[in-house]
Amino acid sequence: MDAFLIKGPSRLSGTLRASGAKNAALPAMAAALLTDAPVTLEEVPDLADVDTMTRLLEGMGVLVATPAPSRRIVDASRVTSTEAPYDLVRTMRASILVLGPLVARFGEARVSLPGGCAIGVRPVDLHLRALEALGARIAVEKGYIHAHVSRVGRGTGRLTGTTIRFPSPTVTGTENVLFAATLARGTTVIENAAREPEVEDVALLLTRMGARVTGAGTPTITVEGVERLSGTGPSPHTIVPDRIEAGTYLAAGAITGGDVTVSRARARDLGAFLDALRRAGAGVETTEDGVRVFASRPLEGVDIETAPHPGFPTDLQAQFLALMTQAKGTSRLVETIFENRFLHAVELARLGADVRVEGRTALVRGPSKLEGAPVTASDLRASAALVLAGLVARGETLVRRIYHLDRGYAAMDQRLRSLGASVERIDG
Repeated sequence: MDAFLIKGPSRLSGTLRASGAKNAALPAMAAALLTDAPVTLEEVPDLADVDTMTRLLEGMGVLVATPAPSRRIVDASRVTSTEAPYDLVRTMRASILVLGPLVARFGEARVSLPGGCAIGVRPVDLHLRALEALGARIAVEKGYIHAHVSRVGRGTGRLTGTTIRFPSPTVTGTENVLFAATLARGTTVIENAAREPEVEDVALLLTRMGARVTGAGTPTITVEGVERLSGTGPSPHTIVPDRIEAGTYLAAGAITGGDVTVSRARARDLGAFLDALRRAGAGVETTEDGVRVFASRPLEGVDIETAPHPGFPTDLQAQFLALMTQAKGTSRLVETIFENRFLHAVELARLGADVRVEGRTALVRGPSKLEGAPVTASDLRASAALVLAGLVARGETLVRRIYHLDRGYAAMDQRLRSLGASVERIDG
C-alpha cells in the first residue's frame, strides 16, 4: 500500500495550475446517461474516483473514450444495464448520481447504497424522498435502492414535475433532482437547493444539452422538463476548476511561510476560505488568471465554522486545522456539516499539534513545533491535512493510506515537489 515520505521543513514557492473539479466531473459523467448522444468533457482530472465512475458507466454499456489525458467522451447510446453494483458504489459516494439519470431516461434503476470516506453518516433519504415526490416508486432491499416509474402503454414511464424543498442543502441531492427533472413532465422547483459552483457547472452542462434550467447558484432552481436531451455538440464542456484542490495548495503555501499561486483558481468560489486566510495574516492576491497566497509574517489564530456554500467549505476544514497548528494563539473550528470529521486531529497530535476535540468543535493552540512521525489517513481531506503538517514538521513524516489522496488529488507528490517540497511516494 502506497505512502508519502515527507522530509521537512520546507518552504513552498511557485505556480500550479488548478485541475478540473472532481465534484463537477463526476456528476457531468453521470449526466451523460440522460442522452443517446455523445457528451464531451474537458479538464477531467486524472483521479481514482474518475476511474471508478468510468468503470461504473462501462458496466452499464456506456462507452467512455479518452482521446486526450483530460478529455472524456461519454456515449450512453447503448445502455445495457440500469444497475450500479455494490463492488463499485461502495468505494465512492458520488455513484449515487447515476440514480436520477437512470430513472429519468429509462424509468428504472437498481443502485447499491453508496460508500465513500469515513466522515460520518451521509444518508441518501433526501434523494429518495425527492424522487418519490417526482413519481418514482422506491424500495430499499438487501443494500440496493430499487426505483421505477409506472409505464404508460409500451413506453417508458416518465416522472412528473413538482416542488421539492430540501430541509438542508444537499449537493448530490440537488444534482440528482436536477437530472431527474430534466426529462420529467412539467416544471420542477427545487427550494433550498445547494449553491456550490459544482452544481452551477452541471446545470450549465445540462443547459448545453437542451435542458431548461434557471436559478442554478441560488437557493431556488427551476427546471422545465423536455422530451429528450442532446449531447454537447462539436465543442466540449469544460469542467470548472477544483476550488478544494486550489485551496489545499494555497494552504500549503501559507503553512510553510511560502509563496504559492494557483492559476485557473477562481477567487469567487473560495471567498470564505480566502477571507479566513487574510484574517490569519496571510497575504492574498487575486488576478484574472488565479489566486496567490504568501505568508511573510507569523500567522494568527482565527475561528471558522463550516457551512454550505458560500460559507467555509467542510472540505477545507482539515487543511485549515493543520494551518492553525502554526498560528499564534487559540483557534476554534466548528464542523456543522458532518458529525465525524475530526479524525485527523489525533494523527496531528502525533506530530506534536496541540488539538482538543469537543464534539463538533476543535480547539487548536499554536504555534506548535511539529516533529515527523508515522501517521495514518482516515479520509480524503484528512490525508491532505497530514501532508500539510508533514511539510513543516522537522524530520521524516510517513503518511500511510494515501489511496484516499488519489481519489481527490492528481499526482500530489509530483506537484508538491515542483514547489520545492521533499515528498516521495513509497511502498508503506
